[in-house]
Amino acid sequence: MVTAREAAMDPSKYVRYTPEQVEALERLYYECPKPSSLRRQQLVRECAVLANVDPKQIKVWFQNRRCREKQRKESGRLQSLNRKLTAMNKLLMEENDRLQKQVSHLVYENGYYRQQTHSAGLATTDTSCESVVTSGQQNVVVAVQPQQPPPRDASPAGLMSIAEETLTEFLSKATGTAVEWVQMPGMKPGPDSIGIIAISHGCAGVAARACGLVGMEPAKVADILKDRPLWMRDCRSMEVVNVLPAGSNGTIELLYMQLYAPTTLAPARDFWLMRYTSILDDGSLVVCERSLSSKQGGPSMPLVQPFIRGEMLPSGFLIRPSDGGGSVIHIVDHLDLEPWSVPEVLRPLYESSAIIAQKMSMAALRYLRQVVHVDTNSVITGWGRQPAALRALSQKLTRGFNETLSGLADDGWSVIESDGVDDVSISVNSSPSKVIGCNAAFSDGLPIVSTGVLCAKASMLLQDVSPPSLLRFLREHRSQWADSSLDAFFASALKPNFCNLPMSHLGGFSGQVILPLAHTFDPEEFLEVIKIGNASSYQDTVMNRDLFLLQMYNGVDESSIGTCSELIFAPIDASFSDDSPLLPSGFRIIPIDSPLDTSSPNCTLDLASTLEAGTPRSRISGGTGVNSKAVMTIAFQFAFESHLQDSVAAMARQYMRSIISSVQRIALALSSSHLVSHGGGRLLPPVSEEAETLSRWIVQSYRFHFGAELIKSDANGGESVLQALWHHSSAILCCSLKAMPALTFANQSGLDMLETTLAALQDITLDKVLDDQGRKNLLCADLIASVMEQGFACVQGGTCVSSQGRPASYEKAVAWKVLDDASGAAHCICFALLGWSFV
Repeated sequence: MVTAREAAMDPSKYVRYTPEQVEALERLYYECPKPSSLRRQQLVRECAVLANVDPKQIKVWFQNRRCREKQRKESGRLQSLNRKLTAMNKLLMEENDRLQKQVSHLVYENGYYRQQTHSAGLATTDTSCESVVTSGQQNVVVAVQPQQPPPRDASPAGLMSIAEETLTEFLSKATGTAVEWVQMPGMKPGPDSIGIIAISHGCAGVAARACGLVGMEPAKVADILKDRPLWMRDCRSMEVVNVLPAGSNGTIELLYMQLYAPTTLAPARDFWLMRYTSILDDGSLVVCERSLSSKQGGPSMPLVQPFIRGEMLPSGFLIRPSDGGGSVIHIVDHLDLEPWSVPEVLRPLYESSAIIAQKMSMAALRYLRQVVHVDTNSVITGWGRQPAALRALSQKLTRGFNETLSGLADDGWSVIESDGVDDVSISVNSSPSKVIGCNAAFSDGLPIVSTGVLCAKASMLLQDVSPPSLLRFLREHRSQWADSSLDAFFASALKPNFCNLPMSHLGGFSGQVILPLAHTFDPEEFLEVIKIGNASSYQDTVMNRDLFLLQMYNGVDESSIGTCSELIFAPIDASFSDDSPLLPSGFRIIPIDSPLDTSSPNCTLDLASTLEAGTPRSRISGGTGVNSKAVMTIAFQFAFESHLQDSVAAMARQYMRSIISSVQRIALALSSSHLVSHGGGRLLPPVSEEAETLSRWIVQSYRFHFGAELIKSDANGGESVLQALWHHSSAILCCSLKAMPALTFANQSGLDMLETTLAALQDITLDKVLDDQGRKNLLCADLIASVMEQGFACVQGGTCVSSQGRPASYEKAVAWKVLDDASGAAHCICFALLGWSFV
């Protein structure tokens, strides 16, 4: 081993640094793990203990130090993964044992029933000896003392009896075979999965079970899971009515819980519960719950209007310490949501175990995992906000939207009379807390004048439309349904003279910019800020500024089962604070897995005025089958002055009906007859006479100008030509003959390149999708003139930009003039971009 002085003369030798030198190098490493050559030389000059060390040797030391740090992190990651896999393996082994018990139980039952059937076939009807047998026994009386059942009343002993029974039933569901569990589709267990998710099959009510690993102590896990409003978005409130001690370190609690309604077409639910917390002999912590009713005994709770009293069957949480640290959690949610109380078309929402799994069991595990992640990592997300603040903002948006949909009287909401058409419901809230809260959201020194909040809401049935696809379209193409003047109204409603905007001024859109904020605790949930350019239609100088919306969207994964899709937003100031009150508005789309049908396979129906609870099947059946249904609920909030309530209500109705009409048009464009995937993911072309005619003109004009075939020669006839053109590998775009050409048609490859849909294509001009070089190549006056004169032109390759901002390069492009085969006049210009791909 040599010293630093000797290594300076022979750099090939290994250096043995003194403790003082190592300390100096470590200090620099923590300041800058990868210093430049100048910084290393400066270190040698400034630090006396390193004066005799060659800078090249210092460079090698830093390389080795970075390598050791990388190995240390990788070793820690692998150890953590190994602990997680070990715990997951143990969990899977337990699940396998449970499934083997369930199989054995089913085999036993099958053998028993077969034996009973066989015995019944051999039974005889001869009763000739019956009198002899019975006559000898007629004086024999066996006195059996009936066992006294434990009390089941409101006394501590009665509640303890119910609690012990609840615990037994819960454990039989969590780790036994009381319920036949089947793996939830798309939820495979693994080290990176949320856990083992199962849903019930063939049992009363709807039930879900989740098993997972969380790096948190059992007591802390229990505290979080017991605070249901903290992680369950649909939970309006949970009140602890009474607490009683039970055994050693156990408690019995009486709870009253309320859940929001998911849509305007169904009432909210409430539950009267008993919760039992105890510690098992093996050290596991268990929290079990069940409803109290006349059947179970115990204290009663009067019905509360307008809630429908639901029933929670034995459910709860089993939390065990994990050998590798943290906790192993078993969650069971088993409910009877009284589906009879909702329209028949909505009953699948209340009979779906997958929805219970998403909203309750999986939501609990996701929240716990996110809390652990934040506790173990120093995370600063978008706009410098902590994850806890982002969770609070997301929850505030969702709870505000749920409150608006439910419109409960104790929240201050009251329904006002309709205008004769019941498609849109209008509610008003003038409670002081609501008004003060929304006024504080925009307190910037200007006078505050709003005295109430008005909500317009409606629900509709969507058929054969993918909820994630529709939600993505609504988010990405706000101009297709939103009104920039109403966006300005959101932000100005609390300022003086906000109603200077006449009804005739409504219309137009000035564009949006999406500013990503962060994920929340749900990996499929996103927060973002929408910056909307001002429409400049207000006379008030206050409105000559950009508008901002805080927006949350989720449910965009096509493969998720039982997930609703939401797009919820609220107006904010540019520098909004974490505790700013919000007035959320937006859309919620809930898929319905139902065999029922409506009279039209591709219709979008308003249900608010046509469906009643208990609607017979015959009223809504008939017609041809469809692939899917979904319920869409829309709600928008407006702040107003009391003396302008009628005018604001009229404007809200007009705006809501405009949105409904836009959604119907968009849903029709996205429906299965237009843009739904079939088979290998190919999209069907638009089936219309205009599309068939245009495709024929495009192909004929290409043949006329180039003397070659654009599509295969065997593709002839209107529909087959359209299909061949639609599935052509090149991006084919048609644009109008205007000074600023607007796109009028694109095939599937063109839509893929632009990352848009046919419905949104009409709002895109050709200059928006081309870069500077592309504009020079494809939009120059010489090229357009050449195409109009010669009929065609060839252009070198370039780059275009999709509607999502992604660049796509193409090898070359050809353009030709599309002729009307009847008159011979020029109809449009068609471009074919060959060999395109995203950069």
